Amino acid sequence: MADVVSLKKVSILKAALICQDIELDQPALSCLQSDPGPVEFLNALLAQQLYPDAVRFLARALPKREAVWWACLSARGTLDANPDQKLIKALEAAEAWVYKPTEPHRRQANAAAQIASFENPAAWAAIAAFWSEGSITPEDGPVVPPSDNLTAKAVAGAVMLAAVQNQPEKANDKYLFFLEQGADIANGGNGRLWPG
Repeated sequence: MADVVSLKKVSILKAALICQDIELDQPALSCLQSDPGPVEFLNALLAQQLYPDAVRFLARALPKREAVWWACLSARGTLDANPDQKLIKALEAAEAWVYKPTEPHRRQANAAAQIASFENPAAWAAIAAFWSEGSITPEDGPVVPPSDNLTAKAVAGAVMLAAVQNQPEKANDKYLFFLEQGADIANGGNGRLWPG
């Protein structure tokens, strides 16, 4: 993966501000000492092959809709020829929210995520959509908004699980491909790249 030259959809100018509520490993935290911008920080993580940290960072840096879309693309990349319909429904629910982020779509994403369990990237993509806004309690319950970083955590979970779920020995290649997709999305692309 070539160096990232821009992240147009990332509006926060300092990487440290993006990282304040995500968990990073110590080598990644060391990359923050020079107070880099998002592009410089992401490139530093990539240069040191700190791919999980790069995923966590990009998931938090992206706007929520774009982050959920990234999770959907990563999850779709793990589906086999005859995928479980629960996984398809979870992905379709998450994608429906990305296309039209309405409350009914958000609630449908939650229901589909619960049915798909949480051992797969599709369920995490769907719960990322649910955790994006609104309330995380049942519709008739008191309003409890999700923490602002929950979508990023679910997106990172989806992408990282997608990288290691099948053929874990190829995880680094998959991380690089998914990060390339994420960078494309961060620059206004649709992330639909072909693995090289």
